[in-house]
Amino acid sequence: MDHFFRRKRAGLVKFLLSLSLVLASILMILKLNLSGKDAAGLKDARYASWCGSDCFPSTQSDFWRLNAAAQSNRVNSQRAATGWDVQVLNCSEDELVKSQGWFQRLDPRFHQFVLHRHCRYFPMLINHPEKCADGEVHLIMVIKSVIEQHDRREAVRKTWGKEGTVNGKKIKTIFLLGTPTTGKDTKNLQKLIEYEDQIYKDILQWDFMDTFLNLTLKEVNFLKWFNIYCPGAQFIFKGDDDVFVNTHNLLEFIGYKVDDGKDADLFVGDTIAKAIPIRNRQSKYYIPKELYDKPYPPYLGGGGFVMSSQMARRLFAASEDVELYPIDDVFLGMCVKRLNVAPELHAGFRTFGITRQKASSINTEPCFYKSLIVVHKLSAQELLRMWSAVHDKDLVCKIVEVNMVYV
Repeated sequence: MDHFFRRKRAGLVKFLLSLSLVLASILMILKLNLSGKDAAGLKDARYASWCGSDCFPSTQSDFWRLNAAAQSNRVNSQRAATGWDVQVLNCSEDELVKSQGWFQRLDPRFHQFVLHRHCRYFPMLINHPEKCADGEVHLIMVIKSVIEQHDRREAVRKTWGKEGTVNGKKIKTIFLLGTPTTGKDTKNLQKLIEYEDQIYKDILQWDFMDTFLNLTLKEVNFLKWFNIYCPGAQFIFKGDDDVFVNTHNLLEFIGYKVDDGKDADLFVGDTIAKAIPIRNRQSKYYIPKELYDKPYPPYLGGGGFVMSSQMARRLFAASEDVELYPIDDVFLGMCVKRLNVAPELHAGFRTFGITRQKASSINTEPCFYKSLIVVHKLSAQELLRMWSAVHDKDLVCKIVEVNMVYV
């Protein structure tokens, strides 16, 4: 009898095990079918709305790139976890422009920019919607960078971009990135930046190629991001990854503006006025007449400036009605002009260096850095050395007349 019951129990166990395996197989098949349909749907939507490199001349196809692998891995989690509403790249060429005479005369290096100028918001590959969610942020440091400049980001994190609380004021840091340009080891570079972000959790990355003509995309995509995820932050410092920022002086300056009740329209930096487009074809800032043929509005040098959250929200609204322009700081000047606000000049923001004479000893004098707010430009090693020198407790400085170096 015991033998009979043992055999019966053994048969029951085998039956239940077989049933479990069958159910697991059915679930796996359904999952694969669903994921296949999702992937196919995403692919169909992507290629229906985005013609990719096959539509571009081979010499210009690297202007845009869709990082399909990274996007497909992240798109579902992005939909669930954030409020960013651009999930699939949808940017076809503006066919109407091609037939216009001015476009046919335009320097070919600007063709792809003009044909896709209507595309301003892109899917996010790396996002941190929690950045401003853990309490009131007084100042958020926003730094334009590219994937390959890891050493610069490290230097910034160790110096003026270090997150923390200073005199009760919370400071946060984020870096703005696009995707690697074509021809580089894009797959491994993307993996490296994702690993870096796992460590520091301070990178925002969008699915447009990181080129000079695409810098304005960082401006408009950040303004949209800030409007969604960081409306509680009070002030924004926006700059490059090769500047020196005296955090103490920056916070002190903001404090003065708050005390005077002049912080709502804060938009301060190194104002560039009466500038005109550069026509030298060898310059990185070259702009053909067909693209823009009048003086620039006053604008702040993009190396580093500070603005209030109110101004950032107003800029976001204004930017949506301003046609994209390939020079990012000029584009912001156009947006500010639309708001009828004049950017404010401050002698402490030196986006061309302390003096324009590169060999001058003033450019390497710590006491000047101690009295200024922003100085452009320094290598990662120079930034680390200058930060250490400025914060050396044994550094003794006479009273520095900052204005004397602006003559």
